[in-house]
Amino acid sequence: MKKINVLFMIVAVLQISARAEEGMWIPMLLEQLNIQRMKDLGLKLTAEDIYSVNNSSLKDAIVQFGGSCTGNIISAQGLILTNHHCGLGAIQRQSSPQNDYLAEGFWAGSFEEELPCPGLTVTLLIRMEDVTGQVLEGVDNGMKQFQRAQIIKQNAEKIERATAKDNHYDVKIRPFYYGNQYYLFVNEIFKDIRLVGAPPSNIGNFGGDIDNWMWPRHTGDFSIFRIYANQSNDPAMFSKENVPYKPKYYLPISLKGYQKNDFTFVFGYPGSTREYIPSYGVNLTANKENPLRIGLRKQRLDIIKNAMNEDRLVRIQYTAKAKGIANYWKKMIGESKGIRLIDAISIKEDFERHFQSWADSTPERQAKYGKLLPGFKSAYHEYIPVDLSAIFISEAGQGIEVIRLASGFRELAKISKNNKTKPGEIKTATESLKKNAREFYKNYQASIDQQIMLTMLKEMDAKMARTYLPEIFSEIEKSHSHDFETYSTRLFSLSVFTDSVRMLKFLDTYKASKIKKLEKDPVFRLMTSISERYEKDIVPELRRFAGTIDSLQRIYMAGQMEMQRHKALYPDANSTLRISFGKVDNYEPADAVTYNYYTTLAGVMEKEDSAIYDYQVDARLKKLYKEKDFGAYADQDGTMHVAFTASNHTTGGNSGSPVLNAEGQLIGINFDRNWEGTLSDLMYDPSQCRNISLDIRYCLFVIDKVAGNKRLIDEMKIIQR
Repeated sequence: MKKINVLFMIVAVLQISARAEEGMWIPMLLEQLNIQRMKDLGLKLTAEDIYSVNNSSLKDAIVQFGGSCTGNIISAQGLILTNHHCGLGAIQRQSSPQNDYLAEGFWAGSFEEELPCPGLTVTLLIRMEDVTGQVLEGVDNGMKQFQRAQIIKQNAEKIERATAKDNHYDVKIRPFYYGNQYYLFVNEIFKDIRLVGAPPSNIGNFGGDIDNWMWPRHTGDFSIFRIYANQSNDPAMFSKENVPYKPKYYLPISLKGYQKNDFTFVFGYPGSTREYIPSYGVNLTANKENPLRIGLRKQRLDIIKNAMNEDRLVRIQYTAKAKGIANYWKKMIGESKGIRLIDAISIKEDFERHFQSWADSTPERQAKYGKLLPGFKSAYHEYIPVDLSAIFISEAGQGIEVIRLASGFRELAKISKNNKTKPGEIKTATESLKKNAREFYKNYQASIDQQIMLTMLKEMDAKMARTYLPEIFSEIEKSHSHDFETYSTRLFSLSVFTDSVRMLKFLDTYKASKIKKLEKDPVFRLMTSISERYEKDIVPELRRFAGTIDSLQRIYMAGQMEMQRHKALYPDANSTLRISFGKVDNYEPADAVTYNYYTTLAGVMEKEDSAIYDYQVDARLKKLYKEKDFGAYADQDGTMHVAFTASNHTTGGNSGSPVLNAEGQLIGINFDRNWEGTLSDLMYDPSQCRNISLDIRYCLFVIDKVAGNKRLIDEMKIIQR
């Protein structure tokens, strides 16, 4: 690709307000920054309709689901709609070979049949507030990074304590624009969440990992939960006395559908983006970090999937695990591909040349910003080996399941060696570990983990920087002559961690005097060596570089905002509530290739392949298709739409977000991005970046016609054509 003309690039970067599709905007600032542009594109609501503190608004129907997804409230009785993949862990934990809700689906026929989901929470925003001045009180530009961070931490904690006093709210202050601004978030966290409904995996996960991050999609990616509250409608732990939550607002659902170029907006909790980092950071991600993670995850996935294909129980046990590994494995492949496709690094470098010229144009700017880019170059260059070593620890070392289990025993070892520890404390610790162990072994196959251990240890030994390689590798070299197969076989045969019976017997009889047995256990020793190398040698270096890069990035962000002071710049995503907006649209990923903006049920039937698990079609769905029995949910052309694409800027965390039309009515559930557009976490390309959403009519069709659960349909406020 030819290098983009510098002037063209500068104009493209600066004209953010003209590119409506880009941006993850703060909802309380819509009136100030976005509402007129949104109305120009077709919005029929006011900013107050979307976000209000004093009156009910759309924001009162949006929840953060499970800490990493979004959900939307769709009934007056606290019904939550999110993605199937967001609810997958809860569905899996309720499943067994006798009640295989993953394969067969689950539909509660009454409130009494709804299943409690221990540990699952949803977070609802009450209000947010700009507290930048208070947080930065006492901070000056001459401070060192650690001094600045300490003052900010003290100020933030003081504000949080004062705000949370005498109420049940959860209060957090989050940085924006890399620490140039700070916002306070006041939330309610609901802890009694119950599973209400989920389609079978051959609908909810149709296409599986093969189709993940791809378009066209035909996945019925939804699941349904309900918030329960106490008699006062406040958050409470699970109790049979709790009742369905009564929200201030819930989303009306539209059957009108959509057309190309229709205005849409997404309301949700995007997780993380890095739109403003320098070219050195983009290069590190695309050409160093992603390839390493991709390779390590691919090897783990191959082992797990081979086992899943051979055993139904293993498929139940490892479905959520495999999806968790595969999701970002495939995303990283697409992200690196997209970066190369648009020559993103060159675009960043062109912008940096412009920034440097601007910074050098006056003595004042030169003093503030002139040395930033050389500083980035030096810091990122030195950071690479420690960064990649940390990835080896997290993806390879911690990719071994039994190592993660053993990590939970470090506290037991610590208190066992403390002479002041009382027997009751040991008993409390072992009881907690037994509970965790039972959950762990419920979804664990030692034979799979042994293969993963063998593969990951070989990778670490062959490719990890020797400076950061855990010390136990030298021991393996001496005692086993680099024979990792013999080492892993012996480890799994001897360790208490690799067998549930041995582990529970060990914990049942554990006393502080058994500490030496624990410390000599081969899995515990391997875990300890990996953890100590990480904590003693890698973490301090990570913190040192993070401090340097974060400090540079904060100043660089301030410089970008100053240079583009007449333009609205949205903050990077940080798992706080945001609005993105755009239009229903198709796209062209390559020469002579055009993808339509929607898919239909006919595409499900075209993909059907009984020999491939991910492409097996539900029998009830097939029958309804053959009979063309789509009820009220068919499009005006008579077809059953399944999914659609739009140009809303989304990322991880937006899974489950409502896709709303100009009237604020629910028309879809966001569940993915197209593969060509996954670079949008680093750079948004309006020609390629598309969010993929489940058509709400297909969701209702499955609930009503496939599952026959009309009680849920009757709960919802459905707007007919």
